[in-house]
Amino acid sequence: MYFRIIRNDILKSKLITLTTMIFVASAAMLVSLAAILIVNLSGALDTLMTQAKTPHFMQMHSGDIDSARLKSFAEQNNNVEEYQVVEFLGMDGAQIILGNNSLSDSVQDNGFSTQNEKFDYLLDLNGNIINVSDGELYVPITYMRDNTTKVGDKAVINGKEFTVAGFLRDSTMNSSLSASKRFLVSNNDFAEIKDLGSIEYLIEFRLKDFSAIGEFETAYASAGLEANGPAVTYTLFKTMNAISDGMMIAVILLVSALVVTIAFMCIRFTLLTKIEDDYREIGVMKAIGLRVADIKKIYLAKYISLAAAGSILGFILSLIFQGMLLENIRLYMGESENSSFALSLGIIGILLVFLAIVAYVNFVLKRFRKISAAEAVRFGTSQEKKTSTKRFSLSRNRLFSTNIYLGIKDILARKRLYATSLAVLVISAFIMIVPQNLYNTISSKSFIQYMGIGNYDLRIQTNISDKTIEIVKTIASDSDVSKYTVLTTKTFKVKTSNGSEENIKVELGDHSVFPIEYSEGRAPARDDEIALSAINADEMSKRAGDYLTMVIEGKEKALTVTGIYSDVTNGGKTAKAVFTDNSANVMWTIVCVELLDKSLVDSKVSGYSDKFDFAKTSDIDEFVSQTLGSTNRSVEMASYAAVAVALAITVLVTLMFMKMLVAKDRYSIAVMKALGFTNSDIKAQYVARSVFVLILGIILGTLLANTLGEVLAGVLISSFGASTFNFTVNPLTAYLLSPLMMIFTVLIATIIGTSSAGQIKISENIKV
Repeated sequence: MYFRIIRNDILKSKLITLTTMIFVASAAMLVSLAAILIVNLSGALDTLMTQAKTPHFMQMHSGDIDSARLKSFAEQNNNVEEYQVVEFLGMDGAQIILGNNSLSDSVQDNGFSTQNEKFDYLLDLNGNIINVSDGELYVPITYMRDNTTKVGDKAVINGKEFTVAGFLRDSTMNSSLSASKRFLVSNNDFAEIKDLGSIEYLIEFRLKDFSAIGEFETAYASAGLEANGPAVTYTLFKTMNAISDGMMIAVILLVSALVVTIAFMCIRFTLLTKIEDDYREIGVMKAIGLRVADIKKIYLAKYISLAAAGSILGFILSLIFQGMLLENIRLYMGESENSSFALSLGIIGILLVFLAIVAYVNFVLKRFRKISAAEAVRFGTSQEKKTSTKRFSLSRNRLFSTNIYLGIKDILARKRLYATSLAVLVISAFIMIVPQNLYNTISSKSFIQYMGIGNYDLRIQTNISDKTIEIVKTIASDSDVSKYTVLTTKTFKVKTSNGSEENIKVELGDHSVFPIEYSEGRAPARDDEIALSAINADEMSKRAGDYLTMVIEGKEKALTVTGIYSDVTNGGKTAKAVFTDNSANVMWTIVCVELLDKSLVDSKVSGYSDKFDFAKTSDIDEFVSQTLGSTNRSVEMASYAAVAVALAITVLVTLMFMKMLVAKDRYSIAVMKALGFTNSDIKAQYVARSVFVLILGIILGTLLANTLGEVLAGVLISSFGASTFNFTVNPLTAYLLSPLMMIFTVLIATIIGTSSAGQIKISENIKV
């Protein structure tokens, strides 16, 4: 019996049935995708770092190295399981040609290494440890992703020819947020090219107990070992590898949560519409003594069937789309060992959606108890209570046409009825705008404020401190330069609260020339002041106004923390100061340059690159783009998907709501027709209602996106070093194109949804 009832009902209301199933399928698909992506990302990342045996602690160092002292430290520290020193041959990008492309414009520190013997292995795309032969070159996967080169291409490294034999996964330098990229060559080839670049060292440790990493870092710093470069831990490697796809998954999670919410609202729409259509029949069934529980079973059977069909369809769609969304994860990290578990979790997520829908339908159907059999048989529709709108009489209207006025008045009279539609449109606008704003923010030049960088045009970076004077002389005499400053990064010891010492990277120079945004306090201006990045401040439990003790030129000195700033570079652990120092080794020097004419940026980059072949000259826009390239692509993909989802939701919800209204307003429509209103007049009233609610929804959705959405995005961005966060909004897309697309879709859906109003007959719907 139930099968026949469900079949007949579906055939009678194909559009509403299809719409409901689409929403259930969308909700199920997004929940399943989010579960599958999270498990696959986590599993693939763990697999990569296990196969590569990622170091628990890596200290990058440029300059002389005391191997005997390092070996002695490693042997005496009881927590050290394995230890090695890896040579990294840094080379200017202009000296590296892959196929037909030079890396002269690359902002990465490109270098060459041999395969490691103990751990930190470089892997091929199948997850195997690469065994490289003479004449072969394995290239970082980044240069495969951007189509710089392909397998079989000829590569020329400072005049020596190689063949690109494949691409490598590097668990420590995969991420675009990592400033360095390693190429792999054989031992013999490395010996041949060793004198063509500058050697840096990667001092790496694997610990017996990683939970003691803080204690180990303190011991390393206290021993006064080599530290002329950034120090990175296993946790940071993991975070940097996960951040690009993690942001995409976070957007999908947000959208999926909102779509599930909307799915419930839409199910309520369809149920109310169906109840309105069947109102008289429900009254008859109650009048002849049919129990409410038996009436509920008829409707519940249909929605259980729809929820089951939608959930199955959603799972199938998630399997179809997962390949596209997992592409980046598989490319950079490989297959996850948890793929079967990911599918299981996806199925569990869909089952939860299914059970929640069934429970919600059962809850909504409780309204059957409130239906009066006599009222239902007599009127054929529910007799809702309307808010008094005596102050809004038609005779006083001077602003709008009659149809528009009557449409707006109906909204004011039935606020509760339109509240659900408004909520859906607010959420749709939120879904559309937030991912766009997030993408516009991280792809804009202003995002450099979250990278601890001021607003300038060029950066010239060198690791050779003696060459800085040469660069400064050239810049100072260039008439096209409006202003510049020199920022030098050095490593110092800082005293912790327990009396031990840790290393801290401090950028010295005049920070007032190209100021950055501070989430708290201000830039340092005196010798006894320092500003800390957000992550450093949190780890040291420091706020603006606090003091910290540093060891400068062998003496302890108390510095006042003047400010806290965001920084997503160098692991987010940096500091800024203005004091002078002649004792610590220079890690690197950056000359920041602003030009009088911005159109000269490209020519200046080219000219300075040729003149300063020992330095890396970058357009700051290109620097930001390359550093955040992978993250940008992931968020961009998610933003486009969110726009498509939001528009689909808008169309389907408006369509269902209009059909519900027409079913509910059969008597009112018949009365208006009797009074002489044409079908066009009635349709214009419904369009006025839709557009009015939509405009209100867009306004509220935009406000919500720029407040709550900004907070949610800020939580995500803060996970890798940004302490404050403000959206960079593209007004054209956020305030013009997005609303126009929503208005267009709502108008189309309203016209289609109210088409049945013209078929309502006066004689059948006005009865005494």
